[in-house]
Amino acid sequence: MASVAEQQTTNAVLMIRPARFGVNAETAVSNFFQRPAVEINDPQTLAVREFDILVTSLRKVGVTVEVFEDTPEPWTPDAVFPNNWVSFHADGSVYLYPMQSQSRRWERRPDIIEALHKERGYQVGRIEDLSAAELEGRYLEGTGSLVLDRVHRVAYASTSSRTDIKLLREWAGKQEYEVVSFHAVDSNGNPIYHTNVMMSIGDRFAVFCLASIPEESERRRIQQRLEETGHEIIPVTARQMREFAGNVLQLSTRHGGTILIMSLRAERSLTPTQRDAINKYTRIVSSPVNTIENCAGGSVRCMVAEIFLPRTGAEGRT
Repeated sequence: MASVAEQQTTNAVLMIRPARFGVNAETAVSNFFQRPAVEINDPQTLAVREFDILVTSLRKVGVTVEVFEDTPEPWTPDAVFPNNWVSFHADGSVYLYPMQSQSRRWERRPDIIEALHKERGYQVGRIEDLSAAELEGRYLEGTGSLVLDRVHRVAYASTSSRTDIKLLREWAGKQEYEVVSFHAVDSNGNPIYHTNVMMSIGDRFAVFCLASIPEESERRRIQQRLEETGHEIIPVTARQMREFAGNVLQLSTRHGGTILIMSLRAERSLTPTQRDAINKYTRIVSSPVNTIENCAGGSVRCMVAEIFLPRTGAEGRT
């Protein structure tokens, strides 16, 4: 059972540089944010360029970025999104998650966890592997499925084919989290495939697409829980959610203070009022990831897996 208190933000993240990035037809079945009709020449080269720009931007503002290379084989076109297969916690636990798409199951890399521990100074106490649930057709895709209020230990989750409610409760029991589950849809009535495209929780605010939750009582329940835990809700519209304005993440930096990372597309969709609301709490850092967004249906938040593991004293590479 978890007993170590967590901060809401961390200044260390895991990122995976893609080796064979491209459109994944398997994930497009449930991910309506993918835009496969957009023709892109050489998406791998463009995705690597976008990846490297984001890494540079994060390191420049004082975030430790632990970069690992994807492998050419097996084919893992979505490897740039590690937050779906792994999460790292302050009690030293590492969770491996069951993935709906068969091609995404190859993304789970025990060698990366071992390297973080043995080469980069992170303490790993135990590994909780939930991937056997795939055999039962049950999935829980990491912090794509789970949007966590780590301080108050509340797990928000939009149920979908990729977020099994029973598995969600099993995870919450292990980590001593309260579950706040709900049903969210896009403007066409399609289920939201991952909670983190419509919701992000910071230390004192929450970016949230209220319009994606059709049931009024559920909206009120979530609003109330967020307000009870001291979060100002910064609402984004369904159109802005399509521009990935909900797929954002607050990080701390080694220099003090925090940032809110998002794509350039997401930042450009914000209104002056929304910018002002965000700037009360943190600073926006954006980066262009149009190729990754169009082909894979995920954005900047999906590209980073937060590392809350204790350190052994070594600073690791930045």
